[in-house]
Amino acid sequence: MIPLHMLTGFLGSGKTTLLNRILRDPAWADSAVLINEIGAVSIDHHLVDRIESGDELDVVVLKGGCTCCALRGDLVAGLRELYRRRAEGLVPPFGRVVLETTGLADPAPVLFTLAADPALRHKFARGVVVATFDAMHGLAQLARHPEARKQIAVADRIVLTKTDLEGADTRALCAAVRRINPAAAVLDTQDAATPAGLLEPGVALSTGFHAEARPDHSEDIASVAILLDRPLAWAPFSVWLSLLLHAHGEKMLRHKALLDVAGWTGPVALDAIHHLVYPPRHLDSWPAGPRRSRLVFIAQGLRVERIEPSLRAFLAGEYAWQELSAVQ
Repeated sequence: MIPLHMLTGFLGSGKTTLLNRILRDPAWADSAVLINEIGAVSIDHHLVDRIESGDELDVVVLKGGCTCCALRGDLVAGLRELYRRRAEGLVPPFGRVVLETTGLADPAPVLFTLAADPALRHKFARGVVVATFDAMHGLAQLARHPEARKQIAVADRIVLTKTDLEGADTRALCAAVRRINPAAAVLDTQDAATPAGLLEPGVALSTGFHAEARPDHSEDIASVAILLDRPLAWAPFSVWLSLLLHAHGEKMLRHKALLDVAGWTGPVALDAIHHLVYPPRHLDSWPAGPRRSRLVFIAQGLRVERIEPSLRAFLAGEYAWQELSAVQ
C-alpha cells in the first residue's frame, strides 16, 4: 500500500512554499506529487529531466527523483493513470504520493472518494493530512469561509505560515485552530522540522488534553474532547460508535481516538471522517501522560455536548455487568 498524504489550506496560505520544501528534501526523493497546476509550483531550479502528457496527467520528472504531476481531470482517474505508469516503468518508482488540493477544496470528500474506490483502496493507504494556516489572514478566513474551517477540522497537523511577519500573533492563532481541532498538532513553519517529519505517521491526541475536556465552537463547527479513566470494552464501544456515525455521519467532520481497550496492553488508535472509519491501529506503547482513553469529535451542525453523556450511558451498562460478574 502506497501512503497518500494530503496538503491542504486556504488560498494564499503557503501550500506551494511548503510543497517546495518537500521537493527539496532528499528523504522524499522517491515521491509522487500531485498538484492542480504545474505552473503553480516553482520547479525551474530543480532542472526538469522530461515531460510526459496523458489524458489525465502532465508528468514532470525532476532530477531529485520526484515525479511531479499536474492533475487536469478526475482525481481517481489521475491516480489510476499514475499507478499504471509506475507499474509499467514509465515513471520512476515512488514510495508515497503527496496531493496538494486547491485552496477552496473540502478535503473530506477527497479522502472518502479514495477509500470508496474499489481499485485505489487496495493500492493507496490514507496518509497524513497537513493544513497550512496563514498567520496574517487566517483568522478572517476562518470567520468568512466554511472551506477554511473544514480544512482545519480534518487536518492531522496544522502548519502556521508567515509567522515571521510583523503583527502575527502566534498564541491567538494556535488558540483559534485548537478550538476547531483540539486533536491536531500545531506547528510554526519557522520552527518545524524537515518536511519528512511533517508527513510521518503518528498520533497527536496527547496535544490539547491538558485542560478539562469541554466543547468549543467556531461558527457552525464544534468540537468536544472526552477522557475516560476506565478501560472500555471494544464490543459495546464499537456498537455505540456505529450508531452515532449512522445517525450523524454527514455532520461528523472528524473523529480521532486513542483507546485503552480492556484486555489489550497497548493503545488502539482510531480515525474516522464522516461515516468512514479507517481500520484500527494497535500501537506498541502509550504516549506521555496517564494511560486512559482520549477521544475527539469535530462536527458541523450537531450538538456535540450530547456525545459524552451518550457514550458514558452506553458504557455504564457494560461496567455494571462487569461488576456483577465479579461478585458472582
